[in-house]
Amino acid sequence: MTINDYPEINRSPKREVGLLTIFRLGLFNMALGLMAVLTLAVLNRVMISELGIPATITAGVLALSQFIAPARVWFGQLSDSKPLFGRYRTGYIRLGAVIFSFAVFLAVQAVWQLGAITRDNGGWSWDLPTIGWASILGLIMVIYGLAVSASSTPFTALLVDISDTENRSKLVAIVWSMLMVGIVIGGISGSILLKRINPGGIEAGQIPLENLQAPINSIFAIVPFVVIALTLIATWGVEKKYSRFSDRNNNETREDSITLSESLKVLTSSRQTGIFFSFLCLITISLFMQEAVLEPYGGEVFGMSIADTTQLNANWGVGILIGYSLTGFLIAPRLGKKLTTRMGCLLVAASFGLIILSGLTQEENILRLAVVLFGAAAGMATIGSISLMLDFTLAETAGTFIGAWGLAQAMSRAFATLIGGIVLDITRAIFTIPLIAYGSVFALQALGMIVAVIILNRIDIKEFQENTGQAIATVMEGDLDS
Repeated sequence: MTINDYPEINRSPKREVGLLTIFRLGLFNMALGLMAVLTLAVLNRVMISELGIPATITAGVLALSQFIAPARVWFGQLSDSKPLFGRYRTGYIRLGAVIFSFAVFLAVQAVWQLGAITRDNGGWSWDLPTIGWASILGLIMVIYGLAVSASSTPFTALLVDISDTENRSKLVAIVWSMLMVGIVIGGISGSILLKRINPGGIEAGQIPLENLQAPINSIFAIVPFVVIALTLIATWGVEKKYSRFSDRNNNETREDSITLSESLKVLTSSRQTGIFFSFLCLITISLFMQEAVLEPYGGEVFGMSIADTTQLNANWGVGILIGYSLTGFLIAPRLGKKLTTRMGCLLVAASFGLIILSGLTQEENILRLAVVLFGAAAGMATIGSISLMLDFTLAETAGTFIGAWGLAQAMSRAFATLIGGIVLDITRAIFTIPLIAYGSVFALQALGMIVAVIILNRIDIKEFQENTGQAIATVMEGDLDS
């Protein structure tokens, strides 16, 4: 007999997480939002519209950070079983943030080299210098993606550790709202800083490289240090004070005895896991196919400047903040997670129709309104689906399950970015009309949302919990027998 056999003696009760701490935790997501503006609002616009790098190449390179997503399952299982710097979650979160912050600065330096070669060649060509710098950029984005996986998966698992089913909708709404706050701040500040790039209104693709480099380099140099500081503030003392990770297991070494292969057996024990995995994949693809093309859409179809298209992120962020707030505090508690998610998906499909209409009318204000509405609808769908995701997560293997859901989302986001670029290039070649090319991407997204709703109707949380709970018991009984 040891003291671990008497958990009521060995463990002190954990305090409930207060509102201030939830907002402080959200600073990490705010940091991720700032990084998202750099990689998928500034880099994609600069590479496609200003440097003449094909959309497929741009989307493919940027998507590499998401294609590395299978590592999320491994990092999730590591954070379940192997403490880093004395903590199960916090060490991974901080180390990952340091690495991806510096990786993004290196990425933009590789972009300048690739852009200079492309301009010197008068366009994209498959020569040795081009392939070499594209490969270096791709490698940097792989490192960036690994670091994000190592950081964000344990962070989401930490949210499971410190919360209960009853308060998760509010927790998710606040923490993911902070992600959008980061995108809004990044979009607005980026728009202000980038206005000096093109004060004379030079056409897209004609701005001298030296005019682009200085202001963009300054942003990519400052933001990494801000991100690291926000991560430290967000995670300071939270796991030690609030985590119930050990309390939710039968003994303190139980999770260490569940290996990665056993965790995967638990993960695949219910057919509901597969259904929910499919749903997450489709809704993510349908939300993010526009990620690499929205800013170029504003530039080519509406003639907007880099500063103006960067500000579209702020419009989208404001909308999604509205969606998050209303959903987490009003809609989801009244309608339930599943119905909320269904409504969000349908409204997203409708908002893509409005984005296409804005191109037909050439009204920039309609585009901004459509982007705000898209953000609000996406916020509703996101809070609903993330709340469902946390319900599809068992405490005993939270890191592994969060890793799997993160894998579904990240791989889907990678494919979404790549598919968006490919569809854009193909339809451009066929129709040669920018509006039709970009409109095809948005129409495909709307169709995907409708199919996601059909899959959503087959989801059953109760069946999942019964099957996976039994699977964990079977795994542990096998360990005891051995």
